[in-house]
Amino acid sequence: MGDKKQSMKKFLFFLLISTALACGVDSKKTAPKKATIEVPAFSSDSAYVYIEKQVAFGYRYISSPGWNLCGDYLVNELSKYTPHVQEQNNRFTTYDGKSHNLRNIIAAFSPEKNNRVLLCAHWDTRHVADHDTINQDQPILGANDGGSGVAVLLEIARNLAIKESKIGVDIILFDAEDYGQPSDDSNPTVMDSWCIGSQYWSKNPHVENYYARYGILLDMVGGKNATFTHEELSRFYAPNILNKVWKTAHTLGFDSYFKYEPTPQILDDHYYVNSIANIPTIDIIEYDHRTASGFYKHWHTHQDNMSHIDKSTLKAVGQTVMNVIYNE
Repeated sequence: MGDKKQSMKKFLFFLLISTALACGVDSKKTAPKKATIEVPAFSSDSAYVYIEKQVAFGYRYISSPGWNLCGDYLVNELSKYTPHVQEQNNRFTTYDGKSHNLRNIIAAFSPEKNNRVLLCAHWDTRHVADHDTINQDQPILGANDGGSGVAVLLEIARNLAIKESKIGVDIILFDAEDYGQPSDDSNPTVMDSWCIGSQYWSKNPHVENYYARYGILLDMVGGKNATFTHEELSRFYAPNILNKVWKTAHTLGFDSYFKYEPTPQILDDHYYVNSIANIPTIDIIEYDHRTASGFYKHWHTHQDNMSHIDKSTLKAVGQTVMNVIYNE
């Protein structure tokens, strides 16, 4: 009887060890390995040149000669990277009673894919330097405010043409964002005088029943030592996207630019994309505690020129956005 018990104990012990080893082997075989996604390197040199080319056209406020020439350049440049480029045109009247022709510029990458992300920026510049101390009635060059966001998207477009992403990407350059009514204007207040292009697109998307999982708006993303914070409307409409983008930036080592700090809401193109088109969209836009407006210190002044554009900032924003979309 004793021998039988001893044999049974040895058998159970052997069975237990064998099972444990088998489980260990199986777990190693079935444990999924996280795929490494090779993301192209974002060229800040290229993005910088894209800003230079826009600024070379001069002032680019709606209906100006520089605006017309720059619009043609942007259409031609995007057409190098995808055959799916189109314009949205519409007549509209600004707060000052002037009539203009809207030019939203849209480039689609892999339009056959249903899984899509929207990237956007405004390409027009301010028609007055209302936050300067001199020549306030004169237009500005808008190297950062207008030029930088467009440049980052052009560089992303160039990369998408070389290496296709798993998802479809739509790039929209909104027009007439910056022709809003100045705060000290003596005329009656005109509601929704800003962001005309995004308002129009949100009501009339370029594709019927257009859908994107989320959107990322870029505005003033080229200033030296810029910081980007958790803007209130982005937190309200798209908190998960906001956290995804900021987590990616920190993983890449860009934590000095992307701050986990809540800041007040900003009326920008993303408001209309969120509230009208119902696409959860965040705004990557510089926030500066040192200015009364909270914006980039050269915002709507004649100092918004190439001398204040920084390649390191362009790199931080561009590489972050590219890592997000290529890892979807």
